[in-house]
Amino acid sequence: MGFLPTSVKEIKALGWEQPDIIIFTGDAYVDHPAFGAAVIGRVLESEGFKVAIVPQPNWRDDLRDFKKLGEPRLFFAVTAGNMDSMVNHYTAAKRLRSDDAYTPDGKAGFRPDYATVVYSGILKKIYPNTPLVIGGVEASLRRLTHYDYWSDTLKPSILVDSQADILVYGMGEKAIIEIAKKLDQGMAIESLRGIPQIAYIDHNIDKYKRGEDIIILSSYEECLTDKLNFANNFKLIEQESNRINSKILIEPIEGKCVVVNPPFNPATTHEMDRWYDLPYTRLPHPRYKGKTIPAWEMIKFSVNIHRGCFGGCSFCTISAHQGRFISSRSEQSILKEIEEIKKIPGFAGYLSDLGGPSANMYGMVPKDLSICAKCKRPSCIYPNICKNLNSSHDPINNLYNQVCKLEGIKKAFVGSGVRYDLFITRKDSKAEREYFENLFLHHVSGRLKVAPEHTSENVLKIMRKPSFELFKQLKQWFDALNEKYGQKQQLIPYFISSLPGSTEQDMKQLAEETRKLNFKLEQVQDFTPTPMTLASTIYYTGINPYTGEKVYVARSIEEKRKQQSYFFWYKNESRMPFTQNKKRPPKRKPPIN
Repeated sequence: MGFLPTSVKEIKALGWEQPDIIIFTGDAYVDHPAFGAAVIGRVLESEGFKVAIVPQPNWRDDLRDFKKLGEPRLFFAVTAGNMDSMVNHYTAAKRLRSDDAYTPDGKAGFRPDYATVVYSGILKKIYPNTPLVIGGVEASLRRLTHYDYWSDTLKPSILVDSQADILVYGMGEKAIIEIAKKLDQGMAIESLRGIPQIAYIDHNIDKYKRGEDIIILSSYEECLTDKLNFANNFKLIEQESNRINSKILIEPIEGKCVVVNPPFNPATTHEMDRWYDLPYTRLPHPRYKGKTIPAWEMIKFSVNIHRGCFGGCSFCTISAHQGRFISSRSEQSILKEIEEIKKIPGFAGYLSDLGGPSANMYGMVPKDLSICAKCKRPSCIYPNICKNLNSSHDPINNLYNQVCKLEGIKKAFVGSGVRYDLFITRKDSKAEREYFENLFLHHVSGRLKVAPEHTSENVLKIMRKPSFELFKQLKQWFDALNEKYGQKQQLIPYFISSLPGSTEQDMKQLAEETRKLNFKLEQVQDFTPTPMTLASTIYYTGINPYTGEKVYVARSIEEKRKQQSYFFWYKNESRMPFTQNKKRPPKRKPPIN
């Protein structure tokens, strides 16, 4: 099967009079399950709908890209793409990026700031009576009042500025199918408000009362007046998003309200298999012939084995978007996809990644869902692994073994990172020790990337990350395996500067700790506040919503630069002050403690 059509010519070639649904996306069109617009398009197609895609429409000219396919029979769907457009455009220092990995040849400037709002506004102006549905990461994480780092303001729900009829949040396959089916049945867009996992604006605010099934949040205006209201809102939103049976959220704004319905249940293995087994070409659309799309080049030989993350890291949006519960694919589905990858031109037997948000969470599910129904913990593994979590590494061990047996597969690397606190804390467990040794021997391309993120216990607590002592244990395991097998593989740690709670003194400590372990840091980043995370809420309010405590925040560019400079002590040894050793570090590498 070919690509979904992107032009009038392609639509006519299919014999269509009119598409049922037209998807506008800020990304180039790559027909691959790692690209959200492609997944939604294929899922709708599998339900019998005629779907067209308009990738990266030109919003600056006469708007012909918004008119060329005409009006869909059912609705427009709009997404900014796989990334929030502001994260895509700007660095943590708010500097404009010079490239865009989701654009042909990596060129910047092919999507607007706040792409969802811009695309939606144009479509509503041209086709005011056609239903408009928004989704994707940008819309999902901006579904309620949120802090926007780039304007340094609190913005209302994206539903207000976009004028969209419905917002689908999270992984939207189930919701978009329901919307399409009901509109196809002749139902009005206003009558679809009972569908799970959607948000919309209701002008009749008086009908909502606090109760067992409803939480009424502080209004947008109240959040503007008092930052504490915004902080309290976040706590309630995060707690509900982590529950099995969550409540309806109501947020008043300007005499009306934003309504967020509870989500669908997490996708089953059967559903995951069905969506990933759809007939993707796995290639960029032919319109990009002769050009490269960096994001596709990175993932074209990779396999996503699950969705979701129960880590609950305070700076990460994965659980807010994909959910806390893990949805895993079957071994059969994964092996089938690998067989398809083997057919891609240029494949030489090496899978670049066999993973997910956290690669080793595959197959990890609650033992008893009734316990989860009462739980509001933001993380299943911090400060300790929940006793109700089946955290065995047996499923992923079995998967690795099956993949390694496949003809034509020389190596299946794990490039997406692992949560080492899931196996280091269970060092007496055979399955966990087997997993790490298996990972080391067969799935590391010479460098294993992990994310301790910081060395300060105070900062790690705010991050919801384990003690740095666990990372030291991991390094001992890693070094022991290098010695045992006569290898020289590297352990590559990730760190973040300027996260709320991190002081200059904390960064001095980080420099000293990593220097003693002989790490010359490469994988580092400055904290960027993104919507709907605990860390961004603390950044804006200066308050931890869960404790009410004030938290130090490095806000100025100068403070952020200073913190980041401590990552690179080895470039400034003569000038860098250390917390424990004020003298210049020795030229000879110190022994590992």
